[in-house]
Amino acid sequence: MDIDKKLAILIDWDNIPSAYMKEMLEEIAKYGNPTIKRIYGDWTRPGLTKWKDILLTHAITPIQQYGYTVGKNATDSAMIIDAMDILYSGRVDGFCIVSSDSDFTRLATRLREAGMAVYGMGEKKTPKPFIVACDKFIYIEILKKQPEKVTEPTRPKKWKKWETIIPFSELETPELDVITPEVIGLIRDTVSDIADEDGWAFLGDVGGLIQKKQPNFDPRNYGYNKLTPLLAATDKFEIVERNDGSKSRYKLIYVRNI
Repeated sequence: MDIDKKLAILIDWDNIPSAYMKEMLEEIAKYGNPTIKRIYGDWTRPGLTKWKDILLTHAITPIQQYGYTVGKNATDSAMIIDAMDILYSGRVDGFCIVSSDSDFTRLATRLREAGMAVYGMGEKKTPKPFIVACDKFIYIEILKKQPEKVTEPTRPKKWKKWETIIPFSELETPELDVITPEVIGLIRDTVSDIADEDGWAFLGDVGGLIQKKQPNFDPRNYGYNKLTPLLAATDKFEIVERNDGSKSRYKLIYVRNI
């Protein structure tokens, strides 16, 4: 991740709940510096008082877009036009499109064709075409942290040290995805794709290739904040730590199919 990468954040107000705004911006900051932050909608509608404080707190510029026709969303067109203007201005290195609307599929594809990094963010109901058009897609439901629990979870006998990375509160995240045989197959195939002659693959490369194959893959979808504890929980992979040969205190993690 290049946190110095300049990003333009374009938010579709009609498709994103206000309750997630803080967490969304914190997540986006992991991928770059949001130099442009705009949210599009019809701000003449009643009942939008709560948005004022949110936009001021996070320095997001509201863009007024009237609904010219009943049943038609003029916001999409305004966002697309602005995105192309920003692209040709050369002021950013990437875009974050926040919406659950498949109408932005072609926009995401066009931006990537121009060499832009494209991060998508939306609800789990987001259609697959928009998801796969992005370099990475993040479900906003996994961003909302649950209140900390006082009690500790019961840990299995084979609990490994890297599994302690997961806070108990995140294990309680509602509506988690199930680790299906298809998910395990995706990971196993990816490990095989980049493994050395002994079957070992650097976990960082594994995660990067999985992201290219399936942009919406995220360990947090399954209740784990990192890929390592997710793999450990399946008992389908052997995981080791290795020194990188330097005096650095950091160790490299390698994985092999069992």
